[in-house]
Amino acid sequence: MTPSVPELSSEVLVKFEKALAQLPDGYGQGSFAGRPWGVTVRRSADGRRIWLYGEELGGADVVSFNFYVLSGASTTLKPCEMSSSKVVDFLLGFKPT
Repeated sequence: MTPSVPELSSEVLVKFEKALAQLPDGYGQGSFAGRPWGVTVRRSADGRRIWLYGEELGGADVVSFNFYVLSGASTTLKPCEMSSSKVVDFLLGFKPT
């Protein structure tokens, strides 16, 4: 898929999409940077929007974004009040339990 966020290389986007596809819908727990996290993933019925909200358990950090699959096989990553790099780093480093 074609990235619409300029700072994401195609290689990173492929890794990002693969990691996102491996997360099941609903709530799950795991770790990121050695700390426990709770993550909720929701996918639209047509599969064109994926929403993720992650919260550090016992801490104050959060990660939230929408990922859209657009026509023409392009995608758009829309972080919620944070940088794209924070979202990508989190998703690539998150280890579900």
